[in-house]
Amino acid sequence: MAKINFGGVLENVVTREEFPISKALEVLKDETIAVIGYGVQGPAQSLNMKDNGVKVIIGQAPEFKEDWDKAVRDGWIPGKTLFPIEEAAEKGTIIQYLISDAAQRAIWPQLKPHLKEGDALYFSHGFSITFKEQTGVIPPENIDVILVAPKGSGTSVRRNFLAGTGINSSYAVFQDYTGRAKERTLAIGIAIGSGYLFPTTFEKEVYSDLTGERGVLMGALAGIIEAQYQILREHGHSPSEAFNETVEELTQSLIRLVDQKGMDWMYANCSATAQRGALDWRHRFREAVLPVFENLYESVKSGKETKRVLEATGRPDYKDELGKELKEMHDSELWQAGAAVRALRPENR
Repeated sequence: MAKINFGGVLENVVTREEFPISKALEVLKDETIAVIGYGVQGPAQSLNMKDNGVKVIIGQAPEFKEDWDKAVRDGWIPGKTLFPIEEAAEKGTIIQYLISDAAQRAIWPQLKPHLKEGDALYFSHGFSITFKEQTGVIPPENIDVILVAPKGSGTSVRRNFLAGTGINSSYAVFQDYTGRAKERTLAIGIAIGSGYLFPTTFEKEVYSDLTGERGVLMGALAGIIEAQYQILREHGHSPSEAFNETVEELTQSLIRLVDQKGMDWMYANCSATAQRGALDWRHRFREAVLPVFENLYESVKSGKETKRVLEATGRPDYKDELGKELKEMHDSELWQAGAAVRALRPENR
């Protein structure tokens, strides 16, 4: 493992140089990876492993025709590499449980009997294991329980793999029955296309993940954007101007500088007026949102967020309600202005 200094804290990080795909294939040579679920992460992880030479099969409920048909279009063959969930789990030695958190709770009674001694049960989210009192997902003691959590959507996992760049992932071992749990975890992590593997625990992964999604990555980002856009519009700025100053400059310019060399690099490449104002207001925004993040983290840790997710996503009308919420966002003036601005880009004309 490579010891890397993160702001004065040394962490052990596994790289593709020290754990190459050749080593991963040696570890996995006698394994059959059964990927359960062909929704968000399933397609990317399974196709990446397949392209890397790993023996992979898919377990997907045929009644969910959209996902089943997608698997067929992607080259998985019914009866050979594509099976109903229970049949795939029975054939697999490493079972990747990649269906949604709510579905994991629902399917667990059917899946558990097919976990054989020495198998590995793999997750890409610590949700079901950490909040087992709510999900009922309690693995048998005679299997390995492992995790690799890519830090990106399935689309990013596949796109980065095809580009040869890889994606950052967290990894953890919850239960090591065989004595091989860690090497199985790292091998799968490399095989699915991770560029770097960062150690964590199931608990820490889900706490940080749920906080991040509700915070900076999605919830806070959307809320701050909406607030600034609203204020600009209320003070007479046009939709295009409000959108450009709120979203377009962020996504097309500034965030790319942050990605390259950090926030200080972005500041260094902006005007003196922008630098001074941002540096001054940064502290006010941090102090304003710190209590919100404290509340958010406690809500995650206590299981309140898990309870909300399971209750909401478990309702039969959830997809319809979700569609309404996303349509409301899509149809808002803010994002309609965004669509108009994006349509002006040369690649969209």
